[in-house]
Amino acid sequence: MTPDFIREALRQVRYPGFSRDIVSFGLVKDVKTEPGQVTVKIEIATRDPKVPEQIFRDTHAVLDQVPDIGAVKVDIDVKDAPAAAAGAGGSVGKSSIPGVKKIIAVASGKGGVGKSTVAANLAVALAATGAKVGLCDCDLYGPSVAQMFGTAERPMANEQDEIIPVEAHGLKLMSMGFLLEDRSPVIVRGPMATRYTQQFLRQVAWGELDYLVLDLPPGTGDIQLTIVQTVSVDGTLIVTTPQEVALIDARKAVTMFAKVNVPILGLVENMAWFEADDGKKYYLFGKEGGIREAAVMNVQVLGQIPIDIETRERGDSGAPVALVSPEQSKVSAAFHDVAAKIRAKVPV
Repeated sequence: MTPDFIREALRQVRYPGFSRDIVSFGLVKDVKTEPGQVTVKIEIATRDPKVPEQIFRDTHAVLDQVPDIGAVKVDIDVKDAPAAAAGAGGSVGKSSIPGVKKIIAVASGKGGVGKSTVAANLAVALAATGAKVGLCDCDLYGPSVAQMFGTAERPMANEQDEIIPVEAHGLKLMSMGFLLEDRSPVIVRGPMATRYTQQFLRQVAWGELDYLVLDLPPGTGDIQLTIVQTVSVDGTLIVTTPQEVALIDARKAVTMFAKVNVPILGLVENMAWFEADDGKKYYLFGKEGGIREAAVMNVQVLGQIPIDIETRERGDSGAPVALVSPEQSKVSAAFHDVAAKIRAKVPV
C-alpha cells in the first residue's frame, strides 16, 4: 500500500464538472501510508462549498473500496478562489502574474462563433483607450493570433529563461502559432497541454500591463480549469452567435465560470446581422437570440457585433478591424464600445 498506489487510485476522482482528475490537476498535495491508515491531503481553491464536499465523498468512495486499506483520512484545505465574485460592494482579486493588473478571459461554449476575432479586436480596442495590453492565445490546438496580427516572428528568451512576447500593433502577444510552422499540428495530451498553458501565463515576460486578454479554447474543458487554478481571472466575457445551437453551449460556459467563481462580465453576440449596402439588416443566424439568453442568464449584453466582409479580410491580412476608426466602421465602433464597458467594469 504505497503512496504511488494511492495516487493512482485517486485518478478516478474527477474535479466536479470536468473530465480531468484531481491528481492531474495537482490538487493532491500529500499521501501518507501507515499501518492501518492512509492520509490524503488535498488543496483546493474555490468559494463553492459543494466542490470540496463532492471531492471528499468521491475520494472516500474510491479509497474505501481498496482491500485492506484500513482507515482513510481525507484532509481538504480549502483556499479562497483567486478571483472573487464581483458584486455590490465586492472586489475582484488581484492578478497573480507579476506586472499584470487585470486579466480578462474571452470564452465560448463552442467553436465557430468568432471568439478569437472578438478577443483580438477587444485587445486592440482596449489598447486604443491608452491601456497597456497583452493578448495570450490559450487555444493550443487552433492558434490564430499570429495570423490575425500579421506576424510570424519567433519569440526569444531573456536571461531569466522567460519567453519574450511578440509585439504587433502596440500589443504584446503570445501564441502557440509563433512556435510552430504553418502546417504543424499540436499533438499533446491533457497534462502537456496544461503545462504549455501554465508556461504561457507564468513564464512569459509580460512586463507592465493594464490588461492581459486570454483567448480561451472553445468549450468547458481542462484548459479552462487549469487557467482559473493558475492565475486570478478578473472576469470573463462569453461569445456566442444568435442561433440556439450556439446559445446552448453559451449557457454551459456561463455555468462553468460561475462554478469556479470567475465573474461573468457579460455576453457578446457575434455575427448578429449582416447589413447590406442599402442599409437593410439580414439576421443570418436568427435575431437577438443572445439578448434573450442574456436576460435568462441574468448577465449583461456587452455588445452585438455585425458580420461583414471587412472584418474577415482584415483578420486574414493581420490588421484587426478595431484598428479602423470607429467613425469609419460600424464593426470597429461595436468593438470599441465593448472595450469601454470592460474598462468600466474592470478598472485599473
